[in-house]
Amino acid sequence: MRTIESGERAGLGWSLALLALAQLIFSLDLNIVFVALPEIGADLGFPGQTQQWVVSAYVVFAGGFLLLGGRAADLLGRRRVFVTALALYAVSSLAGGLATGPELTVLARAVQGIGGALLLPSTLSLITTLFEEGPRRNRALAVWGGAGASGLTVGALLGGVLTEAFGWPAVFLVNVPLAGAVALAALAVIPRDAPASRAGRRFDLPGAMSATAGATLLVFALVQGPEVGWAAPVIVVAGVVAVLLLAVFFRLEARGRDPLLPLRLLKNRSLVVAVAVTFLFMATFGTLPYFLTVLLQTVHGLSALQTGLLFLVPSAAIATGTQLGERMTNRLGVRTTLLAAFAVGAVGTAVLAWGADEGSSVAATIPGLVVSGVAQGVVWTAMWIAAATGVPAGEQGVASGLASTTLNIGNAVGLAVLIAVSHAGAHSLADGGALAILLAAGALLLGLAVTLTLPRRR
Repeated sequence: MRTIESGERAGLGWSLALLALAQLIFSLDLNIVFVALPEIGADLGFPGQTQQWVVSAYVVFAGGFLLLGGRAADLLGRRRVFVTALALYAVSSLAGGLATGPELTVLARAVQGIGGALLLPSTLSLITTLFEEGPRRNRALAVWGGAGASGLTVGALLGGVLTEAFGWPAVFLVNVPLAGAVALAALAVIPRDAPASRAGRRFDLPGAMSATAGATLLVFALVQGPEVGWAAPVIVVAGVVAVLLLAVFFRLEARGRDPLLPLRLLKNRSLVVAVAVTFLFMATFGTLPYFLTVLLQTVHGLSALQTGLLFLVPSAAIATGTQLGERMTNRLGVRTTLLAAFAVGAVGTAVLAWGADEGSSVAATIPGLVVSGVAQGVVWTAMWIAAATGVPAGEQGVASGLASTTLNIGNAVGLAVLIAVSHAGAHSLADGGALAILLAAGALLLGLAVTLTLPRRR
């Protein structure tokens, strides 16, 4: 193994710092608008419940464009796509902050979603190509994951503070200097893309169009189904067309010379298991903040600020877990690490359900928040290590995009299912929330079964 000079090590350190900041921005943007939604709706005159599209537009377009974003990073250059994504964030955030009507606000969030779809896989593929497979990459992924975990809580807190102090436009405008500064610094710090990496390779336009349209319609149907009804014509049509387009996509990929998603990647058992784990992660762990927010504010009577402050507990636990996950993976391997984390996570999440009872105190939720949070962090780090294992450098972007797509879809599916079950099978809001959390704990046991199919190796 070649020796890494001190100058190169310092350069990699700065690169990792920027990639972690980019992940922080991505995580911030997921939650920062939630607190501002009532003010946005009242000020801009969103009719009825359409203000939900301020959130849904981001989720739908981010989920639909992730695979395309990953392949673009491989073919067009990872640094180039990374900087472009940050520029999209800055411009769309400025447009959102200056919006004077619902249409421009939703459009700005949609463009932010596309920026996120370019940013997440390009950030991941930069990490997995700048750092060689093994302990060094695992450490980098732990730092990146810790930044993302921090962003989720900081987003909720920052959204509340900015909205109260400066009004709702501030939750958009804060992204402008952040994304702009990271983009400019990336041009100076992150190594240039190698032109040879794109030589002789073509962009699979039919595959890109069918995959992006199919995934976008699928996420749209999953996100909007609980709101407008699963039998609504728009949901049925979107679901059917999504399935048809995705079937066309896989047929094109099987025949194409330079496909958007090389199907040989699906022979990589580590990647396939990681894709399944990302789905389960967001369908279980990823749904907990929704139910916790409702329970803490409605059942326990906490304010938005108090709820945000309490979320510092799981945020710290998750950040700790991401670092623990790196150490466990290096010593025990991905398979053992994921098995332990899913088992502990199921127990911690089940304990968390006790705090949902109307007769319990807020303090009763803290043990579950800590145990479940640490397990989340461990799974988060280990699953991205698994997704990058054995994938050629020139295809790290599309592998990251594939895993990120199932991450997004898993959240939409898990939330839709658990909300439906909690509303149908409970007599009160507290009972429904507790039931949803217990079901999430049970679903985490599926992670054990999926992880057992990973190859045994360090």
